[in-house]
Amino acid sequence: MTNPLGSFIWYELMTTDPDAARDFYGKVVGWKILGEAPEGAAAAGGVDYRHIVRDDGGSGGGVLALTDAMCEGGARPCWLGYLYVADVDAATAAIAADGGKVLMPKTTIDVGSFALVTDPQGVPLYVMTPVPPAGAPADARSDVYDRTAPQRVAWNELYSPDIDGARAFYAKHFDFAFNDKMPMGEMGDYWFIDHGGEQIGAMMQKPAEVPVGMWNFYIRVGDIDQAVATVTANGGQVFNGPMEVPGGEWIINGMDPQGAMFSLVGTKG
Repeated sequence: MTNPLGSFIWYELMTTDPDAARDFYGKVVGWKILGEAPEGAAAAGGVDYRHIVRDDGGSGGGVLALTDAMCEGGARPCWLGYLYVADVDAATAAIAADGGKVLMPKTTIDVGSFALVTDPQGVPLYVMTPVPPAGAPADARSDVYDRTAPQRVAWNELYSPDIDGARAFYAKHFDFAFNDKMPMGEMGDYWFIDHGGEQIGAMMQKPAEVPVGMWNFYIRVGDIDQAVATVTANGGQVFNGPMEVPGGEWIINGMDPQGAMFSLVGTKG
């Protein structure tokens, strides 16, 4: 894989109702979410995992159905990102040694190895060493993140309970750099993330109204006003926006009908 180490290479929606999520994100973003719950999977404790497909046929990420047992163990509807590492065992050991936690140890499947961890501030994320699909070229590259292309995550934003600790952690383990910031008054500084030769997102101190530290992902849509209308008409909520951001684009922050926080970025008119 030609993505730089430390890149976001996959995004996953954890949800209590993947059928409802398929309908909601299909209407809001235009994705197709492929797959059905395996027969008897819930009773047998099996995994219901589905594939997000863009209009161009590429991958948008995955959808994991949360079981009752997962929810009883503390899982909740949310979006999580996968960061590319050279070796999952080494990465999880180093993260744990630095104050993070391993929530789910390494799992190996046909597309690679991954583990679910938290950073030292308690924010969950996956680390993954992928294996390119059969028949894929040697220079295969994940394109689920892209600053400008539609139906992809266009910005990665961290709300951290300890912004200074988070900056040190992600710089050390994922080669993030913080060369610029935007002052936001009482909210503190908005630290831009430089990685792999581009600006891929930002970090800020967690606002009081955000209940827990989290990664927040902005999905690119076309017209933001149309997207807002579609969100609210289909059971979602908009907490913030539309708000104009530098560059003339507009964003919203919201929640899907199952309770997963998400954000959108697009244009007006």
